[in-house]
Amino acid sequence: MDPLAAYYAGRAAEYELVYAKPERQGDLAHLRERVCGLLAGCRVLEIACGTGWWTEVIASEAAEVTAIDLSDEMLAIARGKLYPQGRVTFMRGDCHALPQFGRRHDALLGAFWWSHVPRARLDAFLAGAEQAIAPGGLLLFIDNRYVEGSSTPVARRDAEGDTYQLRSLADGSIHEVLKNFPEAEELRARAGQRGTCVRIEQTDYYWLLCYRSRSTASGAAAL
Repeated sequence: MDPLAAYYAGRAAEYELVYAKPERQGDLAHLRERVCGLLAGCRVLEIACGTGWWTEVIASEAAEVTAIDLSDEMLAIARGKLYPQGRVTFMRGDCHALPQFGRRHDALLGAFWWSHVPRARLDAFLAGAEQAIAPGGLLLFIDNRYVEGSSTPVARRDAEGDTYQLRSLADGSIHEVLKNFPEAEELRARAGQRGTCVRIEQTDYYWLLCYRSRSTASGAAAL
């Protein structure tokens, strides 16, 4: 099993503790409102949905949500939550090789996944994500900023510029996890190469990036 997948399989039962940090509650409230507004009325593809924390957030406003994750343990928790009837579908799927859905979605949400993609694989990942979205659709990503004293310290940086943390689980195991913290300029440059209507927002603890693919941006509404 991929080390990242193994880590999240082991972390499933304790995953949502990260959303309970007191200092982050104001930022999370703002993000919830912002994400719901951007995805209201959309048929959303949510990648790396994990335990369904963000699925719950958007399900009340989105027209429908197709949520995928590679971890059966995460999906089991996500499926056990309550959602508006008939509006949410869960599937097992790899973010680097998205399933064939038979149609394209209006929007894509990637919550706290960008940071786990090696920089060398980002363009290939984004190309695959864009293929899953209908012409004029929206790609929306949110993730962590590095904040001393709140974030897990960075343990090392490799030759590609990717950074890693050492994380411990309740069972005492320690895992090295790829976790990048891109600055706004890096995000803007990456998205600007691929799309238009690029928008970046930052709070103390998080960033939000959204854009439309360049090939479908003509006539698309501004963000």
